[in-house]
Amino acid sequence: MNDFIYNTPTKVYFGKGKEKEIGEIIREYGYKKIMLQYGKASVIKSGLLDTIKASLNNSAIEFVEMGGVEPNPKITFVREAIAVAKREKVDMILAVGGGSVIDSCKYTALGAKADCDVWDFAMGKRKPIDAIPVACVLTHSAAGSEMSNSAVITNLELNMKKGCSTELNRLKFAVMNPELTYTLPAYQTACGVVDIMAHTMERYFTVCDDTDLTDRIAESILKAVISAGRVAVETPNDYEARATIMWASSLSHNGLTGCGRENYLAVHQLEHALSGEYDHVAHGAGLAVLFPAWAKYVYKTNVKRFAQFARRVWDIVESDDEKAAIMGIEAMSNYFKSIGMPTTLKEFNIPNVAERLADLCTYQKTRTVKSYITLDYKVIKEIFESCY
Repeated sequence: MNDFIYNTPTKVYFGKGKEKEIGEIIREYGYKKIMLQYGKASVIKSGLLDTIKASLNNSAIEFVEMGGVEPNPKITFVREAIAVAKREKVDMILAVGGGSVIDSCKYTALGAKADCDVWDFAMGKRKPIDAIPVACVLTHSAAGSEMSNSAVITNLELNMKKGCSTELNRLKFAVMNPELTYTLPAYQTACGVVDIMAHTMERYFTVCDDTDLTDRIAESILKAVISAGRVAVETPNDYEARATIMWASSLSHNGLTGCGRENYLAVHQLEHALSGEYDHVAHGAGLAVLFPAWAKYVYKTNVKRFAQFARRVWDIVESDDEKAAIMGIEAMSNYFKSIGMPTTLKEFNIPNVAERLADLCTYQKTRTVKSYITLDYKVIKEIFESCY
């Protein structure tokens, strides 16, 4: 097991009706004027936004609104939000939504305290040194951004989707009521399930020494999400299934399943190239196509781990390691399909542009992606080609 630092400072308020306490919670922290960021329609139609506003008003919390965050949040919106945050002198930002809204808020919080364009942080040209505090009312279990130190933003002018990881991105608190996810369409629920699984598997399939305890934590999360995912897709109002998925979303991306290991998130980097170029591709759906393709390409470099994954997660009964490994990858792909996820890029109506996607992923052949093997332009192109 490698040395590691594990830090999860985000306080979680988990349970039914917790969103009604948001004003009181913020008042206890001492914040007086906040920015309220959210998406376009769902939180308004559901009445959640009105509930939150009422709670803020009852606690005498002043707020300014920035609605309109899109899936795969855009840098243009963030720049507008930064200008408002600076002008209004807000002392906290509250995200009401899922990973897209939270990531938008994280970049806004960094930019509001910066003397440079926030895209410089995404490109690694500058390192953030301060940020406005961020918190959330979670409405979609998927990205795990409510407890992670990372955020991802899309620049449509450059067709790039880039992340920024810093401890400044850690939320002060997260309000998590599984009931708020009941109205999610089955497709979005399934996308979330895949994202949670991918966050866990990215850390599971890494170059590492013995990490049996971390392995078993990851395997338990995967098995719980697989079971709950089936239920939630079929029965949206099943509280226990939704609660399992919501809590797993946080645990999958707060660093727990990566303790003692190297962490690369290689498949996520391939998917960022895909959804950065094709904005209509939901992140989880892209991962559902790419993860099995990546696994088939690299599994021979660590057959024993893939065989362990097959036996412990998918209950594969096969003594031959290589056969078990292949069966586990197939079980993963079949599960994704069973909950309504795509298995090929053709299903997104995307032509075979493997060269273009590989070019984007490698920044025009100037970088490689770490994995069991080095993913260079040629390898990435072959993985994308296998997805058609």
